[in-house]
Amino acid sequence: MKFTQLISSIACAGLLAWAAPSSAADTIKIGSFLAVTGPASFLGDPELKTLQLYVDEINQQGGLLGKPVELIHYDTGGNAKEAVNFFKRLVKKDKVDIILGGSSSGESLAVMPLAEEEEIPFISMAGAVKIIEPVQKWTFKTPHTDRMAAAKIYEDMKRRGITKVALITGDGGFDKSGREECLKLAPEYGIEIVADESYGNKDTDMTAQLTKIRNSGAQAILNFGFGTGPAIVTKNVRQLGIELPLYQSHGVASKKFIELAGEAANGVRLPAAALLVPEKLSDDDPQKAALLAYKQKYEAAHGDVSTFGGHAYDAFVIAVEAIKRAGTTDKAKVRDAIEQTQGLPGTAGIFNLSATDHMGLGLDAFKMLQICGADWVIVDETAEGAGLAAAGGDKNCG
Repeated sequence: MKFTQLISSIACAGLLAWAAPSSAADTIKIGSFLAVTGPASFLGDPELKTLQLYVDEINQQGGLLGKPVELIHYDTGGNAKEAVNFFKRLVKKDKVDIILGGSSSGESLAVMPLAEEEEIPFISMAGAVKIIEPVQKWTFKTPHTDRMAAAKIYEDMKRRGITKVALITGDGGFDKSGREECLKLAPEYGIEIVADESYGNKDTDMTAQLTKIRNSGAQAILNFGFGTGPAIVTKNVRQLGIELPLYQSHGVASKKFIELAGEAANGVRLPAAALLVPEKLSDDDPQKAALLAYKQKYEAAHGDVSTFGGHAYDAFVIAVEAIKRAGTTDKAKVRDAIEQTQGLPGTAGIFNLSATDHMGLGLDAFKMLQICGADWVIVDETAEGAGLAAAGGDKNCG
């Protein structure tokens, strides 16, 4: 299937639309809005590439319900206002059957009221727990939540005997939501937040905040954010000679973060999907086959895989399987079929959705990883391991 690139000068964030030729009246239309350019492009770029790969594949196999699948995509540049504009366009003008998108939490949260108003199934690729709590009838999501990430990190800290933590976060929607969840959950794990610093996501130096953290009595630092900010924090921590354990969120679960942070990334821990380490899973792991298939397909076409592209794969598979089960593109029936998804292996975990859970992942879907020598190492999560890096990694990887 060939995609036609349409570039428009309208909208300050820019518009990048990819679509199949629209002359065929009888197609299944999948709408998408992603941050392919701008500061969140490391999210949207692999997401769009993934959707393109699998739309191509399904059309080569004869389409869906006997019809070709058409992907209609707009680039938000990470701008929530543009996300709203493009969501409306997808519904009103393009008349899509389902929408997959929202690279960032801000974009996804902004369009959720529209999904409810227009009664169209919407599967988000963003992390904020507020996307699915409280449950909204027409909105679903594929990535692990910020609450899950905080819990996974705190579990690891507890195993290591860490009780005093310095928190530092950016000013984006994902960052703020993550901060809120970190503060809420800390008491449950016996953790005291001894510093609570913030930075602008366009800032280029965080040494002032980190100097305060160094004098706070913290035993570890937790940076919850995405984009370039976490890489700058990581570099600044090392430049200041701060030797405390440094944790990042799942918002940096890609090789891009390692490239940006360089050697300073060694020793950083973060929760992430098993997609980053599929070869290191046991052969009887129910996810392994799906993970390897996606990783091999993506890397053959585009290079290093990232968990963000995996979020798009999961959304696409959930949507396709729901349409198949519904036997139609009737929006209400597809919505119901999405909600009934059970035992579906994806890159983020095994999805089991319900009327009260529009994500369908448990905490066990996360792996705790440590960066060692520009690679990912699975952390030993047993009590005996006390949170040490497994697979030959040492405690600091630095």
